[in-house]
Amino acid sequence: MTTLSIQNLEAGYGKVKVLHGISLEVPKGKVVTLIGSNGAGKTTTMRAISGMIRPTAGTISLGVPGEMQRIDGLESHRIARRGIAHSPEGRRVFATMSVTDNLILGAFPRLTRARPRGDVEADLERALQLFPRLKERRTQLAGTLSGGEQQMLAMARAVMLAPEVVLLDEPSMGLAPILVDEVFRIIERLKGEGVTMLLVEQFAAAALAVADYGYVLENGRIATHGDAAKLRVDPSVQAAYLGTAH
Repeated sequence: MTTLSIQNLEAGYGKVKVLHGISLEVPKGKVVTLIGSNGAGKTTTMRAISGMIRPTAGTISLGVPGEMQRIDGLESHRIARRGIAHSPEGRRVFATMSVTDNLILGAFPRLTRARPRGDVEADLERALQLFPRLKERRTQLAGTLSGGEQQMLAMARAVMLAPEVVLLDEPSMGLAPILVDEVFRIIERLKGEGVTMLLVEQFAAAALAVADYGYVLENGRIATHGDAAKLRVDPSVQAAYLGTAH
């Protein structure tokens, strides 16, 4: 059942260690969220998984029990070929390319046969149906889109990989409340289609509402974890991250 497994992961930047031996599991077809305060190590975790930074210890594996393959230490493009799609913090779309071309680039490993090709054209239409704002702007340059539209494009581009796991890093960052609601509706739809996701999100309540399971990261360590519904009513989690407590 397991899709992504992280064991005793350590990572950081130069001599600064950010992650101190974290472990987590992202089962196939589930949404798992990683919540915590700024500087806790959430984005570092995502970067280590996708190969943007190299872990200093621990393992990151992808697959099913008995057929797990380690991906830690691989280059980012090789990790993408294995099926990890990263929608990074800050969106990072290709500003001088059209919306459609950005989406096709998301499927590049499929077009080069580095991943099973499937029906790329049908998936492109599916992505545009899933993100109707993008369908209206499919010929526009990505750099001319609003912040919310660029976030949707980054998410749709990740889905175009037909990935094993989608990493969503702060998808609501900088968005107006109405667009935050739309982003989470899309995450709900992707969940309904069985897309496996690891979600890092500043709005912990919204993240726990959409997730199946959650991990709380504090100072580079997992402080607690459990079913998302239980974490939502945990007094310590409420007090620290949800703004309420019993």
